[in-house]
Amino acid sequence: MALPHSGLTLRGCQSNKKGMSDDAPDSLIPYDEIVQEALRAVVGRVLGEVERTGLPGEHHFYITFKTHSPGVDIPRHLVERFPDEMTIVLQQKFWDLKVEKTGFSVGLSFNRVPAHLFIPFAAITAFVDPAVDFGLQFQVAGDKSPPEPHETAENDHPGIEADGSNVVSVDFGKRK
Repeated sequence: MALPHSGLTLRGCQSNKKGMSDDAPDSLIPYDEIVQEALRAVVGRVLGEVERTGLPGEHHFYITFKTHSPGVDIPRHLVERFPDEMTIVLQQKFWDLKVEKTGFSVGLSFNRVPAHLFIPFAAITAFVDPAVDFGLQFQVAGDKSPPEPHETAENDHPGIEADGSNVVSVDFGKRK
């Protein structure tokens, strides 16, 4: 599978192309973990640039994460409102963005109430920059179920339509 605008090609990503056997042996090399880690590093690098220089041009990010993943630290009322997954928007009204090796923290306002969030990169299930039609989708370790529908967070801006363009979805699930 060729990835748009990346020059990168992934093979074996849930593909039933001719020549690929359903009897392929399980890999002793954890390719899925390696690729997921590398793609999450893209998120960290992008957020690190924004931390240093601010958001350039029209760029802004929709970041979806599992609210109960280890290390997630968000106010209790947000966990109650978004018991599985939550999407935040980093566009105009955010502050104190700090990027660490394992995740990032940011200040956001929800219904005009300021909140401080810490989100580990391992908890992120999607990262989208609609300004350039770019997105990454991730599997969270131990989570094999599809995401439950959830309301958008109050700081979200409604109306992005996902048409799949430039979205990288990597799933190395076991073949049956």
